[in-house]
Amino acid sequence: MPAPPPDARSFRSEVVSVTPCGEDGVLLRIRPERPLAPVRASRFFMLRREDALSPSIPRPFSIYRQHGDELEFLIKVMGRGTSALAQSRPGTWLRTIGPLGNGWPALTGGGAPWVMLAGGVGSAPFYMAVEQALAGMDGQRAATRSELHFLFGAARAGMLYDLAAFESLGVAVHTATIDGSHGHKGNVLNLLEELQRKGTLPERVRVLACGPERMLEAVASWCDARGLDCWLSLETLMGCGVGICNACPIPTRPEGPRGAWPNVKCCVEGPVFKTDEIALHALGH
Repeated sequence: MPAPPPDARSFRSEVVSVTPCGEDGVLLRIRPERPLAPVRASRFFMLRREDALSPSIPRPFSIYRQHGDELEFLIKVMGRGTSALAQSRPGTWLRTIGPLGNGWPALTGGGAPWVMLAGGVGSAPFYMAVEQALAGMDGQRAATRSELHFLFGAARAGMLYDLAAFESLGVAVHTATIDGSHGHKGNVLNLLEELQRKGTLPERVRVLACGPERMLEAVASWCDARGLDCWLSLETLMGCGVGICNACPIPTRPEGPRGAWPNVKCCVEGPVFKTDEIALHALGH
């Protein structure tokens, strides 16, 4: 049975700040009681307040940024768990479990361009992905800014969370909104196709995507039809984050590298999967 990562721990963290972000989000910054080693982009932590305001089951959040001894999370306020975190004040204590899961592959330079597709709060695992690609990870060749393209899609401009921060990274940033209020009018996959039509991006790219499930299904299907390498960071609901509760199964492809078992656990074997490993269309809606 897959086990939690060896560096995962349960510990307390103190809230440093909570800053509004976009029309319905916050940036939550916390200081763990013990410093953590650098965390790979798209790994996640389970968070809850230690008082009665939070539900007893913590919620999973991809790490957004790491500032020395402090961690930052981009949170869309949706229900009781996220509302409790958003209402925290400096000095509030959180129960923190992590770092959990795996992360993006090393985004090495020298191959096809890396195209990052973010849908709304699905932008969270990409800020550090760009930082780590430019710095080089695990001794791999660093990517150049021209090899990285961040495509940010949302329903409307107010959901392009912390857009200026992504633009400050110095890589190509393109936006799409369904209502046309910012950038290309349409979804993020339409935007990718438009950039390819214009010659801004070549036909052969390497794709990373994070966002709503239907978006990820569309991206996976699009990449499969073109024979493109694609990795997805899933936003699946989780109960424990460490592989015990079995609340986050993802169907595998029988012909794929994980096909010996019908499901994988998103929390310990993900949240990042290559599209040839999983069958999102089999989840149902």
